[in-house]
Amino acid sequence: MDRDLTKLNPKLVWKHFQEITQCPRPSHHEEIIREYIKKFAKEHNLECKEDEGHNVYMRKPATPGMEDRKGIILQAHCDMVPQKNADKVFDFEKDPIEAYIDGEWVTANGTTLGADDGIGVAAILAVMEDETLVHGPIEGLFTATEETGMDGAFALKGDLLKGDILLNLDSETEGELYVGCAGGLDGNITFDYKTEAVPAGYKAARITAKGMKGGHSGIQIICQRANANRELFRFLNECLMKRDLLLSEVDGGGLRNAIPREAWATILVKEEEYAAVEQELKEYEQTVIREYAGIEDSISIRMEAVEQPCCIIEKKVAWNLIKAVVGTTNGVWRMSMAMPGLVQTSVNVARVVSDGKSVKLQCLLRSSVNSEKMALSESIAAVFELAGAKVVYTGCYNGWNPNMESPILKAMTLSYEELFGIKPKVTAIHAGLECGIIGTSYPNMDMISFGPTICYPHSPDEKVEIKSVEKFYNFLIDTLKNCPKK
Repeated sequence: MDRDLTKLNPKLVWKHFQEITQCPRPSHHEEIIREYIKKFAKEHNLECKEDEGHNVYMRKPATPGMEDRKGIILQAHCDMVPQKNADKVFDFEKDPIEAYIDGEWVTANGTTLGADDGIGVAAILAVMEDETLVHGPIEGLFTATEETGMDGAFALKGDLLKGDILLNLDSETEGELYVGCAGGLDGNITFDYKTEAVPAGYKAARITAKGMKGGHSGIQIICQRANANRELFRFLNECLMKRDLLLSEVDGGGLRNAIPREAWATILVKEEEYAAVEQELKEYEQTVIREYAGIEDSISIRMEAVEQPCCIIEKKVAWNLIKAVVGTTNGVWRMSMAMPGLVQTSVNVARVVSDGKSVKLQCLLRSSVNSEKMALSESIAAVFELAGAKVVYTGCYNGWNPNMESPILKAMTLSYEELFGIKPKVTAIHAGLECGIIGTSYPNMDMISFGPTICYPHSPDEKVEIKSVEKFYNFLIDTLKNCPKK
């Protein structure tokens, strides 16, 4: 593996990105990366401070002759999604990311790479370090804990930023300018239960669904990829309709904004029916493989005998849980009519886990239409409340509405065409960019989001295209040079 990223262009961006990979920074554990940024600012004599929400802010004055330009805020988030392959031994709070060059891409060894949004952070630091660039007043804003709730953006005070334009460096397709995004809502669902003794005459097994691609629950939701939680519970429900199936424990999915790749459950069936369940699962696995042909290529749904558990989940609660998970909405709910090809509303059934006293589920709802987001939340709540669960919604944030007359949009469109000979695609994204939240505190802010090409974010297959990073950065510095006047 070639791990020397500093040989790549642009050298300053890759230098900082390689250093960032050495800073463990899963969400809620971003102290090391914040200290790295603050140390950088001190070394380069830049104004810098950390606010109460743990956002880090720095400012660089305009170069001579550019003082009359509008101020630009360059914004990226500090945290990364901690996902790894099941066989990878790795501690995201302590271990550095093992990034390496793989042909035309940079990827990581068995874990997420953190190009989302480490490349954005690296690009800002490169701009702040490079004294050869031409630009107006620049601010760097490094927000905290974006991936698990956009905590930093929510905590941002309305009097911190001075600029007129915000460039969010957190999009994942080079050549596209994003002018709008979806809002979000977190669904937190709880089934409380009492445990029951395991009856005689039952045999225990663990059913594991794995090998699915997963990915970002906003960007990849349109790909119609398998959700491991749903595929696991679908089989449990099919079993339940034929026989007395008992559920002891379940653990599926991970982060709320990642499509579940793996899920497992410990079940019990009557000893004389065990062989039949094994055969049914083999047939079910082939059914799922056929259904996802052309989308998924490594689906595995297997069963193995395990030691008898000490107890089971209360039968009525287990029955209601299985029925509710199968019955609730998952995936794309509605496509946009205003912007063809764009998902308008979706939900990701992200997490299902038991702890001996309750089963907790997490869902992330997204929509660019606030009323539709709330309608979806009511639909999901109705299913789970009828099943006896408690449903609480948190973390609601609005989407970001496009402004097609934006001065910076016009300037960047012209700049991109002059640089590369083609017009950029102007679109919106079905993901929760921080622009929507920042725009609430700064309603007059002119905003654009863009970035290099990153594939499979929020999964261990994450990779960033090398040539797209160079195009992205050249476009960024040309945008700074051609920023509109005040």
